[in-house]
Amino acid sequence: MQKFTAILGATALALGLSTGANAQDAPLDPPVALSVGYQKVGHLAPIIMIADDLKEQGVEIDLVEFVRYADARTALLSGSLDIASVGPADLPIALAAGSTNIVGIMGVGSSMKYVIGRNGVELDSWEDLKGKKLAIAPGSAVWFQFAATLIEAGVPYNEIETVNIQGGGANFNQALKDGEIDAIVTWEPFESIPIMEGYGFEAKNLEYSQSEAVGAELGIIVATKDAAEGKREAVQRFVNAYLAAQKELAADQDKFATALQTLTGLDAEVSKVIAQKIDLGSVVTVDQVERQAKAFHEFGVIQQDVSGDIAQYWDTSFVENAGN
Repeated sequence: MQKFTAILGATALALGLSTGANAQDAPLDPPVALSVGYQKVGHLAPIIMIADDLKEQGVEIDLVEFVRYADARTALLSGSLDIASVGPADLPIALAAGSTNIVGIMGVGSSMKYVIGRNGVELDSWEDLKGKKLAIAPGSAVWFQFAATLIEAGVPYNEIETVNIQGGGANFNQALKDGEIDAIVTWEPFESIPIMEGYGFEAKNLEYSQSEAVGAELGIIVATKDAAEGKREAVQRFVNAYLAAQKELAADQDKFATALQTLTGLDAEVSKVIAQKIDLGSVVTVDQVERQAKAFHEFGVIQQDVSGDIAQYWDTSFVENAGN
């Protein structure tokens, strides 16, 4: 976890990016502080564009970086954060664990997801994964997508030799490059890097973002119920700003690539490739999260079926009121 004050808005302005906050509301007086957990991933690029405009509206955001969605979820539920970006499954996971101080607000983006194979490894069908070493982070957002797709394809998960690699996605890439594993299930930029560096490929027949149970959403924005109720005007302004910035980047791929590069620290070439792959904007629905909760309870991943509770822990009004 890395914590620092919100300086990314000034960075965005220096790069020629506008900021997206809706300025029609009077500034909050006194100002309200929001602690926001995020990850350095491409689909969260709008986060760098909103700090300055929010400050003008009386909202001070304190950005806290996390490597994993799960860590951001834990911090949110402990009360260390007001808002966080987490995986779509993190809402049912939290509810199943008895944590109810959480509210889903919106999705952030989607992309096609392929198993990334090492050059020379045959991966033409799901059956080809049998006998191969596949690196994956159990419990991660992509793991949920992959596991659901595999089950729907009729390939038992326990027939795949999975390898849990500690640390971030760079360790997955290194293991693939070194020949220690045959394939990886991971996230950007670690999907594109093996291809661009010439040691990996996208297994086009092994696309795993379209399962009935999980779907294509890359992440969701959630808040604590305490923040959604006690800091509602500040949270609304955050949503307004984020959605406006998201819309701007979605309409201009060059701006998206620039913002992505600023957030992640990747070079320009890799950032442009990733920007082409990601569709900014929510594709998740309450119904989709309900299906996910139910499916993974049936699979034994989530101990309690909380699918019937999702709707009361998802507040659509923030998005509906954005810009009003």
